[in-house]
Amino acid sequence: MSTPAPAALSAITREVEDFVAAGGWDQPPQLFALVPTAHLLREQPDLVGQVDPESVLTPIAQEGLTDDDLGVALAGIMWPEAVHGCALAQEIVMLPPEAEADLPSDDVDPLGRIAASHPQAREARLVAAALRDGTVACVMRIRSADGQTDEIIEHPELAPNLTSALLDTLRD
Repeated sequence: MSTPAPAALSAITREVEDFVAAGGWDQPPQLFALVPTAHLLREQPDLVGQVDPESVLTPIAQEGLTDDDLGVALAGIMWPEAVHGCALAQEIVMLPPEAEADLPSDDVDPLGRIAASHPQAREARLVAAALRDGTVACVMRIRSADGQTDEIIEHPELAPNLTSALLDTLRD
């Protein structure tokens, strides 16, 4: 199988975000394996008609993460050879840089509560994806204040720590 171009990984990342967005907000983190579509259809022919055979990779939702600490949960994951990449969708709270500067820097858990209650806080869903060859993609949906039109941002470097952790799950 040829490696998908960064544009193809970006499209798959948007597909994962669209899938998660269909379930609404206030969801736990969700992990997806990215498997070559041709391999998936060979192994599970009953999926013909449900999966786009033209897609290089197909995202497959995984069981829920077992640890509340995302870093610990990701550190315990090792993918089989058939998995060429992975993606993680998680909801986050964003603050403008000037508001972040006012937060205490000692304990992470209270920081989350402080950030969530901050008047300038914005909720967002971040989807980060990585392939074994090091290609990464990220898409973020920023929840609109009016509940009408969410803002979508795409850039491979939106979450370098997260994409690095995903790449670590793909190492042999």
